[in-house]
Amino acid sequence: MTVLETPVHVTVIADRCAGCQECVIRCPQGALSMDLATWTAVADDDACVGCRQCVRTCPFGAITVEGPLLVAERVDPPLHHPVSLVGDVAETRVGFSDLAAALAEAERCLTCLDPTCVRGCPAHNDIPGFIGAIRLQDFDLAHEILARTTSLPDICSRVCNQSAQCEGACSWSLAGGAPVAIGRLERFVTEQVEVPTPRIEPSSNLSVGIVGSGPAGAGAAWELIEAGCAVTVYERDSAPGGLPVWGMPDFTLPDDVARRPWRQLEEAGVELVLNTAIGAGDLDLLLNVHDALIVANGAGAPMRLSVPGSDSDGVTDATTFLQGAKVALEPGGDVAAFLAQLGVARGAHVLVLGAGNTAMDVARLARRLDLAATCVDWLDERFALARPDELAEARHEGVEVRFNRTLAALHAREGRVSRAELSRTEQSSAKRPPSVQVEDHEFLEVSLVVMAMGYRNDASFTAALPGTPMRKSAPNIPDERWRASGILAGPASAYANHSAVGALALARESGLWAASLANRERLWVVGDALTGPSTVVEAMAQGRRAAAAILDAQPSCPGRRDESDASAPPRVLVCYESEGGRTRAAAETIASQCDARGLEVTCLPIDQVGPREIAAADVLVVGTWVEGLVLARVRPARAMRAWIEGLPRLAARKVAIFCTYSVNPRGALEEMSRAIAGKGGAVVAREDFAASELDDGESGPIAFAARVSALALRETSVRVVAH
Repeated sequence: MTVLETPVHVTVIADRCAGCQECVIRCPQGALSMDLATWTAVADDDACVGCRQCVRTCPFGAITVEGPLLVAERVDPPLHHPVSLVGDVAETRVGFSDLAAALAEAERCLTCLDPTCVRGCPAHNDIPGFIGAIRLQDFDLAHEILARTTSLPDICSRVCNQSAQCEGACSWSLAGGAPVAIGRLERFVTEQVEVPTPRIEPSSNLSVGIVGSGPAGAGAAWELIEAGCAVTVYERDSAPGGLPVWGMPDFTLPDDVARRPWRQLEEAGVELVLNTAIGAGDLDLLLNVHDALIVANGAGAPMRLSVPGSDSDGVTDATTFLQGAKVALEPGGDVAAFLAQLGVARGAHVLVLGAGNTAMDVARLARRLDLAATCVDWLDERFALARPDELAEARHEGVEVRFNRTLAALHAREGRVSRAELSRTEQSSAKRPPSVQVEDHEFLEVSLVVMAMGYRNDASFTAALPGTPMRKSAPNIPDERWRASGILAGPASAYANHSAVGALALARESGLWAASLANRERLWVVGDALTGPSTVVEAMAQGRRAAAAILDAQPSCPGRRDESDASAPPRVLVCYESEGGRTRAAAETIASQCDARGLEVTCLPIDQVGPREIAAADVLVVGTWVEGLVLARVRPARAMRAWIEGLPRLAARKVAIFCTYSVNPRGALEEMSRAIAGKGGAVVAREDFAASELDDGESGPIAFAARVSALALRETSVRVVAH
């Protein structure tokens, strides 16, 4: 740790401190304690390192910290910049060169008790855990910890935008400093010991089909094959792997690393059906073959900008360029033949539309093909989608990147594009789209135009999968556990390019929720197919979530398995929001009565109910108390409204609702019904219970439980007959 002369000083404003102990619990250094006489927080300046976790977590703004961050300098290996860029596809970003460097960086981790980095990671990797294993130099343990949440540590550690995810959410980053190099430490683990092969522990006789072999499909297949399922993956290309294999250059992700997961999955017994395009109309056919189906096909339809001249020769899409360039730059590849196919010669000028990850890959590959490259993007650079490090690398390699520009028209000579007409744009806020300045334009001589503005989902799949692609959004009333962690507090850090890492992380949770729930009976949707174009780690995490939900649900294809396989009792989840205890008592009565009727019952408060609990239930029972005054609006409890708002699409899941009240509940149940219907749920029963009714033998909840039990048993009997 760097010793600095300037001390750190913590001030606790006693008049504001409520004695909640949030700061004491979360301080990673034990620098805070409670004065039992006044029940206020007390700080030990000598123990404080200035991470300001206490400032972010205090709900009353009772703590301030002055002074520097007492942490060693971040250990960052220098980038690899080839002397001669042309033809060189060696990795640009390198890992730690030796154990000493990795250990020095690992020592910077505070091992926070409520680690915001874990919330910032889309897969929720146990980051302090695997970094602790590095400190012990136990790389097998590090792999064991990572394997609980990820199947692609070697890939994600290279391609994740850590600055907007785990590293952007690191305590040091949130405090305005340099975060722990989490991505490089994860990569270091995989470079010391290869990612272990799937550990198969047969516990299921399920047959599961997966459409697509990208990161989402790989994550799902890994989880399922380890559980002993029969897994068949349908892939339209001649090789598995999806975008990491065909669309990411070797200087970002070496081909051997990209192909590693599927080598291991095939060895573990996953059946790959290649060169087989699955259309939306084939989904029902696959459901007749498999117990469950996961749709994990990527967003493969390139976006094109329709402007005058866009149909000229010399205008292509990113997929065509990336695939051709990768092959041409491989050992034994023919660069001259690829350039001839594109209709250009060495030194020609390529215009790349876009400045995101795909556009950067296109432009940097163009430089390695000995072409000049210019990227244009209509966004302001302050709000651009490009990773700051990737943008800097591209510019270092000679790529010209112009923001606040959009393509107005393409002009051709003898049918081939020769000049681009660009209009300037203005953008004052990330929340507002740029405005095009139609009178302010410039011309650029070009020989090739590559449209690299991203991809969209196949429209036929969107029509066949209701609710997709869904919008990832953070709830208006965040989960208190997220708020208390401190990830949502304060301004976004400069290291994270001022991305609101907390809000982004919370929004991603909606995708994980949705991945756990079937889109329709026995069919799950993940990755790009679920949320539109997403990151590798998001897609992989959603695939694993869907696989876990399938293993919990144990669906059965009609006629494929014995009727006895479907004889498990129906599962009922009773969840509630209770303040005074009456709603909890009613929920517990309903649960005990359902249990007495032979159902498998779980009873939990809503703050303990996640996607896995909902996905495992045949019938969902939701109860709340009502708030409001007789002369004012009476409605479900605020926490219940926020919880329902945060639910993903329920795909016609059967829901029974109830409320408890002391005054007339008025439209509370109707409001709950509309909210659940808005999430795609089917409200099949509802009831309200007066306080007097609950105090008098609880006859209302008992009768309600009988209705719920009959509903659940009827649903199960229908499935058994169908089998």
